[in-house]
Amino acid sequence: MRDLAVEMLRQGNEPVMIVPTPNLSCKWVTETVDGVAVLRVAVPKTRDVGYVRRTMLEFTLPFLVLHGLRKSPFAKTAWDLIAWYSPPIFFGPLVWCLKRSNKCRTYLILRDIFPEWAVDLGLMRKGITYALFKVVANLQYAVADTIGVQTESTLVYMAAWNERRCKHLEVLHNWQTPVPNTGSSIDIASTSLAGRKIVVYIGNMGIAQGMDVLVQLAEFMATREDIGFIFVGRGSEVPRLKASVASRRIDNVLFFDEVDSREMPGLLAQCFIGLVALDPRHKTHNIPGKFLTYLLAGLPVLARVNRGTDLMNLINEERVGRAFYSESMTPLREFIEQMINQPEQYRAMATRGRLLSARMFSSTTAAKQIVDSTFGK
Repeated sequence: MRDLAVEMLRQGNEPVMIVPTPNLSCKWVTETVDGVAVLRVAVPKTRDVGYVRRTMLEFTLPFLVLHGLRKSPFAKTAWDLIAWYSPPIFFGPLVWCLKRSNKCRTYLILRDIFPEWAVDLGLMRKGITYALFKVVANLQYAVADTIGVQTESTLVYMAAWNERRCKHLEVLHNWQTPVPNTGSSIDIASTSLAGRKIVVYIGNMGIAQGMDVLVQLAEFMATREDIGFIFVGRGSEVPRLKASVASRRIDNVLFFDEVDSREMPGLLAQCFIGLVALDPRHKTHNIPGKFLTYLLAGLPVLARVNRGTDLMNLINEERVGRAFYSESMTPLREFIEQMINQPEQYRAMATRGRLLSARMFSSTTAAKQIVDSTFGK
């Protein structure tokens, strides 16, 4: 969202980012980031807490943000457009209030279909809790004038919901802005994996990612002393994954806490292949941000996803890596070894990845599309 706001500013708009922020000592604080005005509003911590507590706290987010906004210097700002990102699904009431008071346009950037994916993964049944989340999700759909989804498959899914609602639905590809390599706090050369080809995973490590397959891959390749794996990020599964690696004495894996996105070029410059994992039980499709980050860094992508997804088709058709749905570790291992043994093919994949990023996943294109779709070309 920072990349989007910076690009909105560059295109002549006056964006303000409203950011729910835990651990603030006051109700709100303003700052400027890359020229963009940022309003941080105090909210409780919702990450790394239990699911029940997190849900209860997230229900309060729109009301806490609205209260903080009304106490801030932006209380009387006249908004022309409200754009927000989902997940989480809880900001419908906030957007409804701002839309009503400003008579402005609204654009929902929809990245996950919740609670459907939780049902797909067996985390939730279609009962009272599911119905409650559906009401919340439908509220944010209802207050959006335009809904931008990640893939054509999701567009088809949402079209069924939209038959009687007459919302404008469109594919809004994910985006990312290139940033310079200014180094990273993670120095692989000073770790036990120094000198190895590094296969890296960045981002959230939760139930939805199905991370066990990546641990299995690392264990399957443990005899290759020239290859190492690093997992960088946070999520509900991190403690369990660390315990699994330790108990199985897998010595070619290291875990690191998440780092600022501006460190990614410096981190990925030390790496060889980028990993993507999505639990194969997913029925909805998305293009995760880590995929774009790998493309920008020139890393071929190795993905284990559900069969026939847009992401699988994109990776394989554009030849920027390989995507599999198989339970077997053999094809994943063979791809890594192929990249080591065929440097010309590796460089070709890296080049195609950078070109695909510039062509399809540009912040410039995304910002212009949101404005044009909302106000007309």
